[in-house]
Amino acid sequence: MNRVPSGVVINGIEVGGKPRSQAVKLIRENIAEGLKEKTLIIRGNKQEYRFTYPEISYKDDLQKIIKSAKKGGSYEANVSYYLNGLNEIADIICNNESAEPVEPYAVFNAEGAPFTYCAGADGKKADRAKLLSDIKNSLGGGFEKVTVRVDTVKRQTTLRQVKCDTRLLSTFVTYFDGGNETRAHNIRLAAQKINGSTLKSGEVFSFNKTVGERTAERGFKPAKIIEKGEFVEGIGGGVCQVSTTLYNAAVLCGCEIEEYHPHSLAVSYVPPSCDAMVSGSYFDLKFKNAGEATLYIRARTGSNFVAFDLYGRSDGNQYFYESEVTGTIPAPEEITEDGSLVKEGRDGTESAGYLTVMRKGVLIKKKVLRRDKYAPVKRVTLATNTVEDEIAELTL
Repeated sequence: MNRVPSGVVINGIEVGGKPRSQAVKLIRENIAEGLKEKTLIIRGNKQEYRFTYPEISYKDDLQKIIKSAKKGGSYEANVSYYLNGLNEIADIICNNESAEPVEPYAVFNAEGAPFTYCAGADGKKADRAKLLSDIKNSLGGGFEKVTVRVDTVKRQTTLRQVKCDTRLLSTFVTYFDGGNETRAHNIRLAAQKINGSTLKSGEVFSFNKTVGERTAERGFKPAKIIEKGEFVEGIGGGVCQVSTTLYNAAVLCGCEIEEYHPHSLAVSYVPPSCDAMVSGSYFDLKFKNAGEATLYIRARTGSNFVAFDLYGRSDGNQYFYESEVTGTIPAPEEITEDGSLVKEGRDGTESAGYLTVMRKGVLIKKKVLRRDKYAPVKRVTLATNTVEDEIAELTL
């Protein structure tokens, strides 16, 4: 009963009278030899994948055939081929043949052209389900070549949208005396520390945090600053012109000013109510990016100017800022007989800053953004002799 009946032929091989295990082994060796000549080829866009025995294995029904074989009978075994680790192989191929889409993007440059644009690329996604089906069909048929089907995954944004998010929103320029080398140095150094900054939607910019302490150890030099209503020498003089310039650029692109401080005395490089003083860590300039996209800050300096260019996504509004002098504060006067103490002095100023918002030529709103007072500078004049004093001197 452990032998195959005489005259039995399976897959064209005479196995009659042989022990069943030997018959099975003989036929399977023949199947394996035939399988070694077969190759499953899978073509992808990136490469070609080849699989042979023993990566490809098989199943058969030989045991069933032999058990039921009759004397002199001829049989064909049902052989089915399969790829070992099919699911894992399909994952590897699909991952290799797929690619995530690269969305268009802009690179913000601190120097040269403000932005470098990349158009990105559509992605590719291999069809895993079809690949599995095609592999099984190939192994179940004539080992036909399989081609990986790849579908296009479209980009979600366009380069045009990216460029809309990097438009020039505002520019503001102030001028200084390039011959005042230490002050010009401080202006350029502070502007350099801000140049290239970015501000995400809702994020708050801090001048003091960005520029840092104005100390000699950090490269700042002595120049005129305002202290206790007087122009005196101090480390970092000129930095307030940088904060003032940035303040105006921020106002003109719709940023929300969260902290500003006027100078105690009016400055020459902007009208009243247009300045933004910074000092130490207590007096800061802070503004929030109220837009829906990132705000990009570019600083430019020349021999006698500092400028800020702010880029981002326009909210569709146009912003205008103007200064109005609303009053004068008379300067106190003092008379001296010492000619070295004579000072020209200056009246103080009361002022207001008005923000106007327009959209497509239509007024949206106009509001007072701030009101300020700038102290007067005391006048010191030289005493003059009266006529009576002169006569008295002549009679002596």
